[in-house]
Amino acid sequence: MAVFHLMTHAFFKALLFLAAGSVIIGMHHNQDIRWMGGVRKYMPITWITSLLGSLALIGTPLFAGFYSKDSIIEAVGESHLWGAGFAHFAVLAGVFVTAFYSFRMYFLVFHGKERFDQNPELHHHDAHEEPDPHHHHDDHHEPHESPWVVTAPLLLLAFPSVVIGFLTIQPMLFGEFFKDSIFVNLEKHPAMEELAKAFHGPAQMALHGLTSLPFWLALSGVALAYYLYMVNTALPAKIQSMVQPVYKLLDNKYYMDWINENILARGARGLGMGLWKGGDQAIIDGALVNGSWKLAGWFSGVVRWFQSGYIYHYAFGMILGVFVLMTWFVWIKN
Repeated sequence: MAVFHLMTHAFFKALLFLAAGSVIIGMHHNQDIRWMGGVRKYMPITWITSLLGSLALIGTPLFAGFYSKDSIIEAVGESHLWGAGFAHFAVLAGVFVTAFYSFRMYFLVFHGKERFDQNPELHHHDAHEEPDPHHHHDDHHEPHESPWVVTAPLLLLAFPSVVIGFLTIQPMLFGEFFKDSIFVNLEKHPAMEELAKAFHGPAQMALHGLTSLPFWLALSGVALAYYLYMVNTALPAKIQSMVQPVYKLLDNKYYMDWINENILARGARGLGMGLWKGGDQAIIDGALVNGSWKLAGWFSGVVRWFQSGYIYHYAFGMILGVFVLMTWFVWIKN
């Protein structure tokens, strides 16, 4: 099932990524969806393929994402493993959230009022540009459809994003497509057996999906996105002001970036600096490598001082040695 979802997901997620790139190209490299709107009439191919990809992503019946996502949700619902109840709640909540944020993007980019002439950054750059008397200002930043090298992959990915789940769910999940590669122990994982008993073809599954909870949650997410970003467009800002601490926490991604940069990354850099300065330079290079040759050099210098090559130095050393030995013998005797 995971491999099946990985396969279906690959088509519509790649489609959405490439569609986002197409929008960025068509919007003259603007990436802020707050300054888009109404792009549908300027970029019809990007619009329709983005819509198909979004419908697949949220698990619309008959689309590729529906067959894999709905199967996973049903399998979690049938599971008796520890924590399956919470997991089922989490995946259902994910259906609503996915539909909401996907169609928030869709409505803000492709529908509603055109806002690309209101971008403050755009006008900031325009203020520093020399006016072109032969070019109309309103057309300068008007969106345009991307070239075929961009739109052709969108069309090629849009088709399987719609039909690939319908065509492959039976052999991949309930047939023998993986018979020599993957074995599922139905005693330990009875959810797959329950899904197989309930499966009566992709068409019947899509019809049943229209009455299922995930479908209504997805539809609710789309409806809420439509209301907030097409009908009552002032409401999101009001909600933001009412829940500012929560918004700030989410906007900063639970401060995980700050923790990563200021605690984890800085701590790792400090540890690395300590190992470099203290371990590598001080201990290894300083004490072991440089210390060993310095000690050998000092000892060699001392030995060279005794090995001067002058006979009177050697005689003096012998006399001094005899004197020390005699003194030691006398001290021992007493």
